[in-house]
Amino acid sequence: MKVSFFSQAAYRELPEDFEQQQLSCVTTPYALTTPSTIYDSYRDFMDELVHAARCGFDGVAVTEHGQSSYDMMPNPSLIAATLAYLTEVEGLPVAIYPMGRSLGKSREPVRVAEEMAMVDVMSGGRLIAGFPVGLSYDASLNNGVAPIESRERFKEHLALVLRSWEASAPFAWNGTYSQYPSVNIWPRPLQQPRPPVYLTGTGNPVTMRHSLEADFGFNYFGWFGLKMTGRRVFDRFWDLADQVGVPRNPFRMSFMQIIGVADTDGEARRVYAKHVEYFFRRALGAIPAEMLSLPGATDINGVRAMLRDSSDDGLFAQMKTVTFDELVEAGCVTVGSPATVREELASYCTEYGIGNLLAMLNFGSLPRELAMNNIQLFADEVLPHLRGIWDESEHEHHWWPERLGGCLRQPMTATPAARS
Repeated sequence: MKVSFFSQAAYRELPEDFEQQQLSCVTTPYALTTPSTIYDSYRDFMDELVHAARCGFDGVAVTEHGQSSYDMMPNPSLIAATLAYLTEVEGLPVAIYPMGRSLGKSREPVRVAEEMAMVDVMSGGRLIAGFPVGLSYDASLNNGVAPIESRERFKEHLALVLRSWEASAPFAWNGTYSQYPSVNIWPRPLQQPRPPVYLTGTGNPVTMRHSLEADFGFNYFGWFGLKMTGRRVFDRFWDLADQVGVPRNPFRMSFMQIIGVADTDGEARRVYAKHVEYFFRRALGAIPAEMLSLPGATDINGVRAMLRDSSDDGLFAQMKTVTFDELVEAGCVTVGSPATVREELASYCTEYGIGNLLAMLNFGSLPRELAMNNIQLFADEVLPHLRGIWDESEHEHHWWPERLGGCLRQPMTATPAARS
């Protein structure tokens, strides 16, 4: 079992009535901030990532969101490069995981390939590359990409990134969305033929099938309540694996969960409740549903799935007013004593076939000291008990850097040829 620390660069000082007055993306007034609180939020975010690397997590992961108050992260490659160099100098055997390079909005896919290759070199071959299609508001409202283009743009750009990493000679690329007379990136990744790749999603069968057919890993972000959505989403993924004809290897699957650990269940509730509510109300709860799925952004298969059953959305419709107890009951968060947290996470992983956990331990308005303590307590009292969950299985981890114990193999399908 691989357990990574996952973090977003949240602004932690939004006002009490924020979710009733403002959106957490696109139009959020920057006048709500001060230079000192912006600096403090970012410095804490960076220090917490470094602390997690030093605490022994298997990886440190960040995402990409433009023009948002809940994740001030327009370019995660900058953070990944910082972590790559620091952890290499300190000799920390931790994967560097920029899991959110949104190729569906990118107009510079070769630059994305170059930046990630640099991170792999700087880290000595510890990069894990994450590629979501991207959020609809970010692609279309922030970056002017037509919603109907974002998924096809993503597919083309992903093929270009992979080929730029694997190619032994310069090549031309004449795509629908990008054209390059010559692609010959320097440097290329140390990991060959390429670093491990994961796609990220919330249950769309199109993204799941893509990950399986290309032999990528898949990240499931269960923001909306695993106890409400988990069975249907994970069953869908493993049924698709059977259809594609690939093994039900748990290391294909990665899952993100918000986690709060304290000495007792009661103490955990007292310490974390208001910060959990801050996150869900003023981040997800302050994004209108239509911004997450603008007309044309979801292809016909995804639309059919939503029309058949919208249960993948879990608690999303009530995020703006959701309570801590509702979030716990739905499985949106795991909060409690080390024993409670261990038991719940282990149950999720074994029930749903999860071989990679992304532990979000600094969420919402959680202040620096509490976040640091949460990271440390999880690392000391929870993490060691999760690592051995799949030790008795015969599966190998093909989606983890070889330097860190992974077992990389040749891509299952060839990268599409350049078009000219």
